[in-house]
Amino acid sequence: MLLSLAISLPAVAQMPINPSDPVTLQNAPQRDTTNRTNTKHWRDEPVRIFYKRAFSNIQLTPDTALHNFQRRPFVQNWYRDIGNLGTPQNNQLFLPENLGNTGLSLGYHVFDKYRFKADSLLYYNTTRPYTVFDYQLGSKLEQTLRLLHTQNITPDWNVAVQYQKIVSQGFYKLQRTNHDAGALSTNYKSANQHYELYAAIVYNKEQSDENGGILGDSLLDESKYNDRLTIPVALDNPYYNASSSAGRRSAITNVDRDFNILLNHQYIIGSRDTSYNWDSTQFSVTLVPRFSIRHRLELGGEKHTFKDVAPDSSYYASFFQRSFGSSDSVFTQQNWLWVDNQFSLHGFLGKKESPFAVSAGIGNRVDNFYTDYIVGKETNNNITNYLCGNISKESIGERAWGFSANTKFVFSGPAVGDFLLNGQASKGFGNRLGRITVGATQQLSAAPYAYTIFRNQYYSETSHLSKESITLLFGKISSAKYGLELGFKNYVMGNYIYLQDSLGGVSDGRLKPLQATSPFNLTQVSLHKVFHFGRVVLDNDLVYQQVAGAAPISVPSLLGRNALSFESYLFRKALKIATGAEIRYYTSYQANGYSPFYNRFYYQTAYSSKSKPELNLFFNFKVKRFRAYLMADQLQTLWWRNTVIHPNYPSPDLMIRFGFNWVMVN
Repeated sequence: MLLSLAISLPAVAQMPINPSDPVTLQNAPQRDTTNRTNTKHWRDEPVRIFYKRAFSNIQLTPDTALHNFQRRPFVQNWYRDIGNLGTPQNNQLFLPENLGNTGLSLGYHVFDKYRFKADSLLYYNTTRPYTVFDYQLGSKLEQTLRLLHTQNITPDWNVAVQYQKIVSQGFYKLQRTNHDAGALSTNYKSANQHYELYAAIVYNKEQSDENGGILGDSLLDESKYNDRLTIPVALDNPYYNASSSAGRRSAITNVDRDFNILLNHQYIIGSRDTSYNWDSTQFSVTLVPRFSIRHRLELGGEKHTFKDVAPDSSYYASFFQRSFGSSDSVFTQQNWLWVDNQFSLHGFLGKKESPFAVSAGIGNRVDNFYTDYIVGKETNNNITNYLCGNISKESIGERAWGFSANTKFVFSGPAVGDFLLNGQASKGFGNRLGRITVGATQQLSAAPYAYTIFRNQYYSETSHLSKESITLLFGKISSAKYGLELGFKNYVMGNYIYLQDSLGGVSDGRLKPLQATSPFNLTQVSLHKVFHFGRVVLDNDLVYQQVAGAAPISVPSLLGRNALSFESYLFRKALKIATGAEIRYYTSYQANGYSPFYNRFYYQTAYSSKSKPELNLFFNFKVKRFRAYLMADQLQTLWWRNTVIHPNYPSPDLMIRFGFNWVMVN
């Protein structure tokens, strides 16, 4: 695809002539003045870097702020892992895992925060090659590496490459993680602006060793376990772990892999205007769109693998009764391959910068699911057809209106009847008063494949689940001038799909996919407010949640995070610092349990998570394009035992983290 674009692009290879150099003028070849270009001298422009989303006119610039730079990127804002970087994550702020998914899906989401996603990648445009190197180092070999390089081949053709590596041994036994993620994206617009392309390739791989959690919270208080690595864990196999080849590896692992190829392009018809500079050596083209034909092609796959290479019969007693030999294993693999092909027609009214757009389209989707359990495969092939539409107007400007509404309706195939309706509107009232946004979502979707079948070579269970309904109303008031953002969300869930321990306890035994027998309502109110007292900054986040009715979910009523920092320039503004303390807390609730065998979180009522405030100290500094931080995290463990959010999965001990972000512009 890139080769085809390169061949089709006009080749311009003229060296600029310096008119003040007489030798240059004397030896300069005669040029045809009709050979005009809109790319001349573009590399000599001042450094300009921005990005946007596909087919959007809103330009955004990279974040270079120092405030809150120390915050870990994968646990924002209210996500919590199970005690080690890279382990499965659950959101304390309730968020339906199937929100936004219409049609068929696989159903594994615990590693979503670590992944690149093709449909949410950003597309860059820059006058210089732009590279960002991001590295973070923490206790117990915790490391994160993130690389981004992007540059424009021509003013209207950009290519970006990203890579991400996460690896951590953790404070406790057998919880090693090792993740890799990569993305390649490109965006192109023809010289006459009639053709526009956005394309991406994404690959993610998440590997997590499973220890089943520690054997009891009381062990955290015993002095003989001050080294958390010595605390016994549920899925410890001493014979396997004692072998020289295994080292600190668990016999039980969960591995998720996924890839995605996205081609999104359109041909635009509209009125065109060309303007030239004073000597006619450069020109600019302005195209006001009136109509376009858009094509979207997506090819993807996801594979989840559970493997126990040294099984213990007691671990699987609630599933099946069997004695294992030295060469036996427990294995299951669920795969999902899909191809989505969509054509749509778009009409535009109004100005080029912020047109009123209306679209309608039709799509065809092929989904293939299969479960591989060594001794056989169970396959499920599906063909789905759907209709889609969109109405939108982007809000560009402090006082501009903006609105969007989109729909998708499945009219054939196994997911027939699934639909998605989204709508929102916003109005700006200037920098002083900010912006108000309101919206709503209505969704009906089929149960994910992983909830309907669970199978390995010794055990099989199937479930028949009805479609899940989600209704969401939301609103937000934001003001940059006053550092304020006030939000409201209200969910109404029908046929809510969840996992629950068959015994109602917190063991990692057999789980049953269930559905809520009646609809329930959940309300969330959030507040973000920043206070400035000279060079002292107080940053506050608060969330209140309330569940109405009998619901198979449990959430903390109050979530809070407050940071107090001193921020100032030093050494004649050559150095900027932000240093202070941050505290995080939540009210007691029956947090979800985690099951290694299903690689998902489940609803439980036997254990309540109670938290002492979590504290960290940080020192951030910035010199030109270089930012760095030094942080002491989980300081509260100097006085209290480790926080246990998910049953049997405590947080790390006190740890030191260091990280930096280095931006290089050629």
